[in-house]
Amino acid sequence: MSEETLEQAVQASDLDAAGREARQYVTFLVENEIFAVDMAPVQEIIRVPQLVNVPLAPPALLGLANLRGKVLPIISLRRIFGLAEAAHDDATRAVVIDLGQPLGFVVDRVASVIEVESACIEAVETIQSAVSSDLLAGIIRDVGGYPMVMVLDFARVIGREFAALAAITEATRGLPAALMNENDVAAGEKEVDEWQLVSFSVAEQEYAIDIASVQEIVQIPENIVHVPNAPAHVLGLMSLRERLLPLVLLRSLFALPMQALDEKSRIVVVTLGRAAVGLVTDSVSEVLRVPKSMVDDIPPLLAREGELADIAKICRLDNGQRLVSVISVAHMFRHAVIKEALQTVDGMEDRSKETIDEAEGNDDEEQVVVFHLAGGEFGVPIESVQEIVRIPDELTHVPKAPDFVEGVINLRGTVLPVIDQRKRLGLPAIERNDRQRIMVFLLSGMRTGFIVDAVTEVLKIPKTAIEPAPKLSSEQARLLGRVANLQGRMIQLIDPDQLIDAADGSALREMLS
Repeated sequence: MSEETLEQAVQASDLDAAGREARQYVTFLVENEIFAVDMAPVQEIIRVPQLVNVPLAPPALLGLANLRGKVLPIISLRRIFGLAEAAHDDATRAVVIDLGQPLGFVVDRVASVIEVESACIEAVETIQSAVSSDLLAGIIRDVGGYPMVMVLDFARVIGREFAALAAITEATRGLPAALMNENDVAAGEKEVDEWQLVSFSVAEQEYAIDIASVQEIVQIPENIVHVPNAPAHVLGLMSLRERLLPLVLLRSLFALPMQALDEKSRIVVVTLGRAAVGLVTDSVSEVLRVPKSMVDDIPPLLAREGELADIAKICRLDNGQRLVSVISVAHMFRHAVIKEALQTVDGMEDRSKETIDEAEGNDDEEQVVVFHLAGGEFGVPIESVQEIVRIPDELTHVPKAPDFVEGVINLRGTVLPVIDQRKRLGLPAIERNDRQRIMVFLLSGMRTGFIVDAVTEVLKIPKTAIEPAPKLSSEQARLLGRVANLQGRMIQLIDPDQLIDAADGSALREMLS
């Protein structure tokens, strides 16, 4: 039976099954065993889609897939049955079954649709099979060319392998954030003397912009609209959530040598009032939290006059060995080049101006910092991230420190415990590399750093694209309770308050004391 014919049979099954004792079953193979499932809960049969790995999930879960805008967990029956892994081929399918929520079960091959009288289904007490009999609802003999077909009870499969699906209650969805204590207040008062900056590189020189002026950080799009007769500084226009955004090449604006854009290039979207411009940089480095005592005005002798007086401050880091030039967004928006680019956007189409004139801070969006771990994308609310720093050459190991602590670093006079996020999420370890970063959070009054593979962008996500994640284990449900299902990508959203539980928090306090 072809896949199209089978899918038609699945769709038509409820038209002729009512009022009859016979029921229809989908039969499929796993290894050399033939199984059946009642057609009623089968929604469809699909090829195995692209998958996103889920940390802290049971081993039987292959990952999450996007099925026409819905998040679909994909489960391996081979793993559930304890069979050896096998590469997916043209015959491999996922049978989508509704068990309170749709779940996809990967099988080696779908065989056919059969019709069986209820009286022909036998009990399983005497069956001998590699599959545990407590996962079976019965057996069917001499049907579809097979001497025996085992009827799987998928509710029992889920009950045994994904017990958390039944155990997790609505109370775990949105645990309240920890209330600020005296340490939080003290930390907040202290941060008045600090300046938070987004740093980036242009022609091997380091620049930064006040994070308050940064709307988001995005990758170079595939499609850029080039504007005829535009100044050389203007790369073109891109579409960013139904608005046109002018892109300005900082290398050209600063009269620096030009080079081709690559995978490291990023666009820093800056705003002034209701206008926005994308600044094309070589790469985005990190989020800096700089004491104001380390920030100086640019010497008047070096300050350039006129339209190109962009550099307002200089940060002295690493005992003066690292100088970061802070760009004034207000000065930049005075450029004739940028004014002309904004006017070009206004003239492209009427709706562009209406979008640019919208106020910032849309309640229908969430702004998150996106980072990578083991090939997957994760996000945390931007307001939860204290700063993002490079990993030093060596972490200081503390005797008798908790196992989950990789070491500590000195962050401007403060001891910062550092945790490997891969280890925290049960992912394979990797060697240290230049792309890794430490993301710093304030958790229960303690600043704590987590090592991630890379920090890639700041992204505004429409709330309509965010939905509860499938609850696959109790720990996964607490930490990764939501998922952003975007076109072509899936971002798992982490609740920072759940990064450290009460026991681990106590162990950290004891270590720091």
